Amino acid sequence: MVALRGKEIDAFLARPDAGRPIILLYGPDAGLVRERADALMASAVDDPNDPFSLVKLDGDELSAEPSRLVDEAMTVPLFGGRRAVRIRAGSRNFAAGVDTLAEMSVKDCRIVIEAGELRPESPLRKVCEKAKTAVAISCYPDTERDLAKLMEDELRIANLRIAPDARAALMSFLGGDRQASRNELRKLTLYAHGRGEITLDDVMSVVADASELKLDPIVDGAFAGRPDIVETEFAKAMIAGTYPGVIISAAQRQAAWLHKSALAIADGTPASAVLDSGYPRLHFSRKPMVETALRNFSAARLTAVIEQLATAALDSRKQSTLAAAIAQRTLMAIAVNARRRG
Repeated sequence: MVALRGKEIDAFLARPDAGRPIILLYGPDAGLVRERADALMASAVDDPNDPFSLVKLDGDELSAEPSRLVDEAMTVPLFGGRRAVRIRAGSRNFAAGVDTLAEMSVKDCRIVIEAGELRPESPLRKVCEKAKTAVAISCYPDTERDLAKLMEDELRIANLRIAPDARAALMSFLGGDRQASRNELRKLTLYAHGRGEITLDDVMSVVADASELKLDPIVDGAFAGRPDIVETEFAKAMIAGTYPGVIISAAQRQAAWLHKSALAIADGTPASAVLDSGYPRLHFSRKPMVETALRNFSAARLTAVIEQLATAALDSRKQSTLAAAIAQRTLMAIAVNARRRG
């Protein structure tokens, strides 16, 4: 089984193995999937913008003709050089084409497949984990250590320091999507360019204001029993171009955190201690809504909500054109159900 973990992932991305040219990137962090795919494409061909060197395929279209993947991967560039194929997986199965290609000798071509969350029994994941010429790399939301490293990297590039209180506040706004976190950091470093140090005022002016269009209001509104907030904030997120699957993933993480917290409270831990501990650190503006959510839901009911969200995540991938409707319907149902405490 070739499924990389931890430091193995960093080592592979730094020096991709030519003997494993088929690379599957999957997981709930769509930004991290894109970032890693971009890096792999940049090192695979001389010019990623050259259509003769880099071919982009849609997984749903590929499912109707899986053999096309073999044709594209085995094509020799007209003017020589290296070649790459980038595939965006959808809801349809094209694993047969990957399976066939994995048995062939692929030279001077890298195949990168981008996918969302995949279960262990997913045909695409099973093929890539089984094949000797392929590798599967999971892309899950950044841990506190990952975010700290990301922050340090961007600050070093910009030749900036950050005050301790600013660092703590900034960490509470990051996470969930690697690309979104990196964009916020770069926006902040551009804002503070030439000043030497980023202050708390800088963070609150640049990042906190921008976070109003993020996902917390939608998720908090759902668990606090506020369908009116869910409806309004979900519409804003759609206008901003947020992918519905990212919202469902955020709700899944919050449901898991609430479940863990509900169990702790049931065992005697004060709610205030639960709210002030853990990672990511809960921003003070969210505490009233989260406190309401903990009063609304027992651990048993949250287990049912976690299953409900898992079904929504799967349905939205199978029916991508209905993803927004599925996500909104699920969150509205949670909000209405939240009013029935217990």
